[in-house]
Amino acid sequence: MTKSTSLIALAAGIAILALLVAAGCTATQPAETAVPDQNELVVFTAASLTGAMTDIAKAYETAHPNTKIVLNFDGSQALRTQIEQGARADLFLSANTKHMMALQGEGLIVNDSVGIFAKNKLALIVPKDNPAGITGLLDLSRPGIRMVMGTKEVPFGDYTRQALQKMADDPACGPEYRDAVMANVISEEPTVTSLVAKIRLGEADAGIAYASDVSEGDRAFVTTIAIPDQYNVIASYPLGIVRESVAQDRAAAFAEYISSPDGAAILSRYGFTPAGR
Repeated sequence: MTKSTSLIALAAGIAILALLVAAGCTATQPAETAVPDQNELVVFTAASLTGAMTDIAKAYETAHPNTKIVLNFDGSQALRTQIEQGARADLFLSANTKHMMALQGEGLIVNDSVGIFAKNKLALIVPKDNPAGITGLLDLSRPGIRMVMGTKEVPFGDYTRQALQKMADDPACGPEYRDAVMANVISEEPTVTSLVAKIRLGEADAGIAYASDVSEGDRAFVTTIAIPDQYNVIASYPLGIVRESVAQDRAAAFAEYISSPDGAAILSRYGFTPAGR
């Protein structure tokens, strides 16, 4: 073997050895894993609470600078599904008791943490210029009215159907009224925010949602019409701590703040009726 060949072989051997050492070092390095921020509190919140809970979270963070509130807004049924599938959540705020009770039945909520913190009412929502001349619930059965409502799975859609059933049970209206309204439905929405958006844009003549769903920014574009109490449905909003939460003490503290005078004042400003836990 020539000298040059030996040098080449030596260099190749050194290179291979270096690669093996590097590979060995790489293999022994611990994998980096994402560690949740220990100061975060993840709150799964019904979409109808968007404005109120955004303000409550900001107020709480100001008073508790070591806690960061992360809000996840969606329909209550969607939030329930996420929790069932193992999504990280510390506190669940639902727009009805149905989805909270379902999670309790599955052992996913700390039972003694559950309580009603707010109530709400349904209202009729129409565009500001009201081209269809809607003045009340009876007008929703007129032929040609473009009606939007929530899907039957979401709380406000379920409550809407309960209100229509109340009218159907009233001899002054009857089942024909309910059937005529349902025939006018052009869209069923998964969230109250999407329903209000359709009314704002004039894509529908009327919709039924919560009285609290019309924000200050919406009032220039939509008008709310009260629904008589005998046909209305009171929506109860429960909250509960997720059993798998690693921040149950912080979740309990934030839940207490929501029901405190400060939290209640913000809920009232957004059209909710605060309720004692």
